[in-house]
Amino acid sequence: MGTINDIKTGRTALGIELGSSRIKAVLVDFDGQILAQGNHSWENQLVDGIWTYALSDVWTGIRDSYQNLAKDVKNKYDVELTTFGSIGISAMMHGYLPFDKNNELLTPFRTWRNTMTEDAVKILIQEFNFNIPQRWSIAHLYHAILNQESHVKNIDYVTTLSGYVHWQLAGEKVLGIGDASGMFPISDSTNDYDQKMIEKFDALIADQNFSWQLSDILPEILCAGENAGYLTEAGAKLLDPSGKLEAGIPMAPPEGDAGTGMVATNSVLKRTGNISAGTSIFAMIVLEHSLKKVHEEIDMVTTPSGSPVAMVHCNNCTSDFDAWVRVLDQLIVRLGLDVSKGKLYDELYFSALEGDKDCGGIVTHNYVSGEHITGFEEGRPLVVRTPDANFNLANFMRAMLNSTMATLRIGMDILTEEEDVHIDKMLGHGGLFKTERVGQTLMANALKTPISVMESAGEGGAWGMALLALYLIESQSKDKTVRTLEEFLEELVFSKQKSLTIEPNEEDMQGFDQFLDKYKASLSIQRAAIDALK
Repeated sequence: MGTINDIKTGRTALGIELGSSRIKAVLVDFDGQILAQGNHSWENQLVDGIWTYALSDVWTGIRDSYQNLAKDVKNKYDVELTTFGSIGISAMMHGYLPFDKNNELLTPFRTWRNTMTEDAVKILIQEFNFNIPQRWSIAHLYHAILNQESHVKNIDYVTTLSGYVHWQLAGEKVLGIGDASGMFPISDSTNDYDQKMIEKFDALIADQNFSWQLSDILPEILCAGENAGYLTEAGAKLLDPSGKLEAGIPMAPPEGDAGTGMVATNSVLKRTGNISAGTSIFAMIVLEHSLKKVHEEIDMVTTPSGSPVAMVHCNNCTSDFDAWVRVLDQLIVRLGLDVSKGKLYDELYFSALEGDKDCGGIVTHNYVSGEHITGFEEGRPLVVRTPDANFNLANFMRAMLNSTMATLRIGMDILTEEEDVHIDKMLGHGGLFKTERVGQTLMANALKTPISVMESAGEGGAWGMALLALYLIESQSKDKTVRTLEEFLEELVFSKQKSLTIEPNEEDMQGFDQFLDKYKASLSIQRAAIDALK
């Protein structure tokens, strides 16, 4: 009866995350326990050479995800959803969504996956003495300026996907600090955009005589626990066209999937890190001190509460593996066999643990799109082997999974070897870790560090966003002492969570190193494939 009453009275928090392949809604109680979920699958499109999602698909997906959540609540508790204690929106970080003064999108959404802004980042890195990744909003904006794109003069507002959805729901042009740190560099001392770099950018484009300056068109930054507005009547109808959802619900600062991944794995303390592995893969380490030098392979972002974080982000992870699973699934259908997609994934994953330590001489490249860490603007998925390679299912699957981690390892070596960054624990989450022990074992040996996976790891960023929405409720309470985000997560949520930790072993680490040597050497084949297959 307690849960039913909590849902009816809004003693809950809702988190919605727009991931690269799935939009997920998660409802939690005031202890952070998941009560119900809803999902919607979607895919990015390559349109005129740009990776994008149509805004109409954004709202179709959000509504479907919310409707599936409402159905789950109805089936489990026989209750209609009408209100929540708070709502939070999260989405893929970075990218470029420019709007004019009439709130019209000026160019199709350019996602994090696009790697065509090298001309811009070379100049910005030199000007700022700070690494600007190709997928950051400022890189896309300056690239458009350098290319003399006609839409730039009409810009009134630039935001990310989470900022856009929040704006439509709450009418507020704000952004959580973690997501904002993927738009423009953040000052550690002010928890705001770095003012000196803002001034440098304005000076850089002064000869363009735009009607705007950079600070005019960026979202206002908010930290975790700050109020980011309230669900409007129009916003409530966008989420729930049935009209059952009430307006006036407090909304948390919209965040990026990197920040919600940190929250979902309790990786917001210094010397902790997390690995998010799905369509893309990235590792984030909360730093004790600033890095000694600028590394173009390493992004500097923040936790949702503003602590500095080093991020190694790779555009490609499981997409190529997923493509092979689809092919094998088609074979199973042709043979008239009844094997679920989940069973197929599990068996392929488990087979990888039976493979040779070095994958038997098989090398695969998972580059569906470009990869900045290794210097590729485009990708060509590859399978390469010598005639005498030990080519069997186990080795093939191990090579496929190792390739999802290889570029990440190249970036992580910069932090651990060149910058002497110390990591006490790494936590894994996302699709790569769903099959018990497999991705976790291979990742521990790839990164040469223990990898933990919590019981909640499969919940991912939508759950992390729901926890941030829950933290908003605590932070706005007037009748108790407010805990820091780190204290809130440690004491309320993760003190009850069980986790499994897998240690690397010497033989498997050596095997991955041998695979990685071949992987690096074969990058010249990747370049040849790109040149040959236009």
